[in-house]
Amino acid sequence: MYNILVCDDEKEIVDAVEIYLQQEGYNVFKAYDGKQALEILEKEEIHLLILDLMMPGLDGIHATLKIRETSSIPIIILSAKSQDSDKILGLNIGADDYVTKPFNPLELVARVKSQLRRYTSLGTIQETAEDSHIYRTGGLQVDDDRKEVTVDGEPVKLTRIEYNILLLLISNKGKVFSIDEIYEKIWKEEAFCADNTVTVHIRHIREKIEIDPKNPKYLKVMWGIGYKIEQID
Repeated sequence: MYNILVCDDEKEIVDAVEIYLQQEGYNVFKAYDGKQALEILEKEEIHLLILDLMMPGLDGIHATLKIRETSSIPIIILSAKSQDSDKILGLNIGADDYVTKPFNPLELVARVKSQLRRYTSLGTIQETAEDSHIYRTGGLQVDDDRKEVTVDGEPVKLTRIEYNILLLLISNKGKVFSIDEIYEKIWKEEAFCADNTVTVHIRHIREKIEIDPKNPKYLKVMWGIGYKIEQID
């Protein structure tokens, strides 16, 4: 049974989401601000967090940033803000998905299932898989046995999604993947308006692995085509 933490300052929303999740067999924990959510995360084994963006006290933005310091659990943001800039902000701070209020509870449940599926299979990169390898190009190394990324020997901390994207690209050095291909392989869903989602994660990866993200050495864009990891001897 998966433990889902639902955090929103509107009790009616939390209770409604709880009903739908419990119908699917999930165990639900409830919080009404970011501080309560962090306290529960410290005490309980939570597999996924549904988090409102705008809350009194510790809001969803700062709560997500705090969580991402130590955890890669899937985070689905709920927000009444529907502008692309708000969605990009949510992804920028480390969220895995973004759902706009008002929302269809059945769609939210479907997104929960999708995130948990990735977290327990692709999300953990199948740590016991026999085909795990160490991938290198230049000073960039991804050790898929240890789930570690280093650049010139220095450790780099990536989110789960960022790691999965980088692993996909570096394990296929020189191959160009379109945005839709990246989305479908990582998110395991049909790509629909995936440009912003993938582009934000690509930018984050560059900021972490490149000395000069604006002039990348490893993660290259092929304009109008997609992205690739450069083969460097």
